Amino acid sequence: MSTSTDTTKKATLKGGEFLIKDSSWEDCYIPEQINEEQQMMREMVRDFIKTEIDPELDALDHDPMLTVGKLDKAGALGLLGIAVPEEYGGLGKDLISISYVTEVLGGGHGFSVSYGAHTGIGSCPIIYYGTEEQRKKYLPKLATGELKAAYCLTEPGSGSDALGAKTKAVLSEDGKHYILNGQKMWITNAGFADIFIVFAKIDGDDKKFTGFIVEKGFEGLSLGAEEKKMGIKSSSTRQVFFNNMKVPVENLLGEAGKGYKIAFQILNIGRYKLCNGVLGGSKRALGVAVKYANERQQFKTPIAQFGAIKHKLGEMAIRLWVAESASYRVCGLINDKEHELRSAGASMTDYLTGGAEEYQVECALLKVIGSEVLDFVVDESLQVHGGYGFSEEYPMARSYRDSRINRIFEGTNEINRMLSIDALLKFAMKGKLDLMTPGMAIQKELVSVPDFSSPDPDDIFGAERKALKNAKKAFLLIAGGAVQKLMTKLEHEQEVLMHAADVLIEIIQMESAMLRAEKLVNLHGLEASQIYVDMVKCFFFDALDRINVAGRSALAGFAEGDELRMMAMGLKRFTKSEFINTKNIRRAVADKLIAENGYCFWD
Repeated sequence: MSTSTDTTKKATLKGGEFLIKDSSWEDCYIPEQINEEQQMMREMVRDFIKTEIDPELDALDHDPMLTVGKLDKAGALGLLGIAVPEEYGGLGKDLISISYVTEVLGGGHGFSVSYGAHTGIGSCPIIYYGTEEQRKKYLPKLATGELKAAYCLTEPGSGSDALGAKTKAVLSEDGKHYILNGQKMWITNAGFADIFIVFAKIDGDDKKFTGFIVEKGFEGLSLGAEEKKMGIKSSSTRQVFFNNMKVPVENLLGEAGKGYKIAFQILNIGRYKLCNGVLGGSKRALGVAVKYANERQQFKTPIAQFGAIKHKLGEMAIRLWVAESASYRVCGLINDKEHELRSAGASMTDYLTGGAEEYQVECALLKVIGSEVLDFVVDESLQVHGGYGFSEEYPMARSYRDSRINRIFEGTNEINRMLSIDALLKFAMKGKLDLMTPGMAIQKELVSVPDFSSPDPDDIFGAERKALKNAKKAFLLIAGGAVQKLMTKLEHEQEVLMHAADVLIEIIQMESAMLRAEKLVNLHGLEASQIYVDMVKCFFFDALDRINVAGRSALAGFAEGDELRMMAMGLKRFTKSEFINTKNIRRAVADKLIAENGYCFWD
């Protein structure tokens, strides 16, 4: 048997279109497409983590200022300038190459946070929105690590609500400076940063929310003490205060009053990168769990041989592999969009931000997916260790503490769930995404005879392809019903929005995993790829149940009576699946991990 062999080239999906359009494996980027140069970069980063970070984890946790030297060494290797264009002293790599590096660095505990803050939210605002003079002045030194960067958005009274910020900027009488007053908190790298990207309201006006490039040497800047954090202790986190600080007018970033756009775009790509990075942390945690399970014996048998442990190892690997599939698929889409815009003559600002802006729905979903997979993997890996997992003398305690922040970083997972639905609906209202046509078709389908046709027996993913289409119908049923019933009140029904987002999260993972496995089968044959085919089937079986539960909760949140019964029947129809032996699949996945003594499904 084989997968579908349709080789017709399809147009690149627009943001959110995965929900209403079919995708082909030919157009799906998978991590196995890594080239030799990218592989060499990954190996270099692995060596860096192994020699520079791992031996000093305890020391770094006790003194985050030691991170400065590690960033300097990363800069000497070119790692700090990987995203900086070549004309400003960086390597100018594309998002795919950056992603391969970011993933490996994600296993570096608190150092990965400091690295990400410097290369991402700290440097990217200048790369994306800086003037030519600002780029020439700051980027070469940020690329080498001579300058370290931080990003100052959050305040004591404003987190997810960025426009609730109180930091104020007033133009001086001579028109040469902006005078900043206010404070920021939870600022990563604050203890050693030389450059701060700061957001403030000019004249305190919400409509004049603006970004500024602030240098450490500007008079009036001061820092609070290091925060006593639960995890990521090796990253410096402090409050930053501005007291009548003079910022030259030429250090205004982008346009006055457009700071919200800078903040939003930086967070868009930051959400994707966070997912990409935590995959590395997940692989590392799972690898540690596998090694421990092989070594630890109970009843004269390695615990890796017990069914309960195999279930955990298999499920961790499947969820991780599926999340990775979604992450690199979206990476390919963003990267293609950036190249498309650049080829069309777009400015650096437009082509570097255009990809993440186009796929903002997907970026928000990925942030949730990656951080929750990491938490699941770390929690289960600790459980595999039993009592030793709770001991600080074993590695899982640090991993457990360090992982938790990722569900808060870059907007909480609750905010990102709601953002994904909000962005999707806005695309529809603007006419960018046609949700109405498939939504109306579902209304007709609910009162028609169910489809009893059987999948193509020659298509190994025939059942999954049908299930995926039905899962998309389930989402449109839920979202369409909620919009129709609640209308303008929907934004206040956060529970319904989050349940709907949970359905969307399953769909993008289901499709991405299937496309990846399908591509592997077409590239390497079914026999070599059977384990991936089975992983997809296992994930689909469980995902349909999760969609059903989330969907029922969403429907019950806004519908009742005959309307609820009709929609519930439709949901049940759209989430029906045949039984498969998920126990055997997880055991086979676990057996491969155990034999390889670590994570082995592409690394």
